[in-house]
Amino acid sequence: MRISAHAVVRMLGTWRNGPGPAHRALSDRLRLLVLDGRLALGTALPGERDLATALGASRTTVSTAYRALVDHGYLATSPRSRATVRLPGGQAPHLPSASPGETIDLSVAAPPAPVEVLHSAYTAALQQLPRHFDRHGYDRHGITVLREAVARRYERRGLPTSPDHVLITNGAQHALALLTRTLVSPRDRIVLDHPTYPHAIRTFTDARARLLPVALTPEGWDAGQLRAVSRDADLAYLIPDFHNPTGRCMPSAVRERLSPGCPVLVDETMAELALDQPVPEAFARYHPSAISIGSAAKSIWGGLRIGWIRARPALLDRVAQLRSGLDLGTPVLEQLATAVLLDGPDTYQSARLEKVRAQRETLRAALAGQLPQLAVPQPPGGLALWTTFPKPISSRLAAIAPEYGVTIAAGPRFGVGGAFERNVRLPYTLPDDQLTEAVRRLARAHHAVTRGETGHHEPASVA
Repeated sequence: MRISAHAVVRMLGTWRNGPGPAHRALSDRLRLLVLDGRLALGTALPGERDLATALGASRTTVSTAYRALVDHGYLATSPRSRATVRLPGGQAPHLPSASPGETIDLSVAAPPAPVEVLHSAYTAALQQLPRHFDRHGYDRHGITVLREAVARRYERRGLPTSPDHVLITNGAQHALALLTRTLVSPRDRIVLDHPTYPHAIRTFTDARARLLPVALTPEGWDAGQLRAVSRDADLAYLIPDFHNPTGRCMPSAVRERLSPGCPVLVDETMAELALDQPVPEAFARYHPSAISIGSAAKSIWGGLRIGWIRARPALLDRVAQLRSGLDLGTPVLEQLATAVLLDGPDTYQSARLEKVRAQRETLRAALAGQLPQLAVPQPPGGLALWTTFPKPISSRLAAIAPEYGVTIAAGPRFGVGGAFERNVRLPYTLPDDQLTEAVRRLARAHHAVTRGETGHHEPASVA
């Protein structure tokens, strides 16, 4: 797969920030794009001259950056062909503070499995499974018992819902992909919160849509701006419930007066993760035509791979029709287990939220002690802190952090056009001791960056 020079420039964003030579800044940013998965393995990069012209840089800058990536295993070259993306092989070199097996991953905002509760749910699901043996097991809408459980979940959030309004998917990302295929055409204009969920950016970009980012202000969502931009849009994708990555929650008053001028797709995967306030009312209570995406990944466990779409039955029929060309349904056992979990007692969820709340405070305290210059708002829910450095160092920090035994998600992953170079998303889903140690390592990486050092060693492997 080839990628054009202009596409690479868009992915790089404002790459030339901070001290140090241009070739080092460029190689660090390209390496980060590889580590983030934004430059897929096997991708053929543009030629040196083409990329230099698109960047407005010298060919020497690009040539030196490519050579550094080749030397450290991130590019493969052969005569008379483009350099292709790869990952380093072999053993990682000595790290300043950790061996490869000890690398702490702060790039994923997802909780570990609730072992006892999950085991109990699967035991109950196995007991129910024989009731489904006389059926073929392919159901593009999902089994009734789970659709009923999801409907009850919406009822508890103040939104009357019937099972006919629910379609089960293989996770929220699968739901987003199905809806994008159903609703989005090339050149369609899509309104986004800014920042937003990285996989949504990629999904809409792959569909060749035009993105219309609307910035979240320090106060949150600007209803007037969203209303104005959406008048000329084909779809709006919003995350009103403990927004990823900021953790903010859209107030009821803003939901009520939003008056979007286009169809709205609402990502509610974080809705149950209310730490400092009640679970918010469903967005579709104020806007009945809104299409909602939900998931068990964040509130229970990502390994379930269960998500859902709540929408009008006519739209769900269109999605199910399209789905038949992609997959034949969601595994029955996982659906049964998720139904048990969704209808389970609130005591489990309360205890889990208390643990997450304590982990959030552990991470905030560690950051205050090790990185006092970092601005760290306290979100009312969700699984991560959206932190801000005084200077635009996010990509350089993410590139060098694996050498210090920690991986992080740089701010530009959550934006369009290289925005958010001062921001880093830091999840609080790990045990307290790992969070404390991760921040200590991150502080050492930050110190190296502010001294003008940028790593050129192979990063630690990530589990």
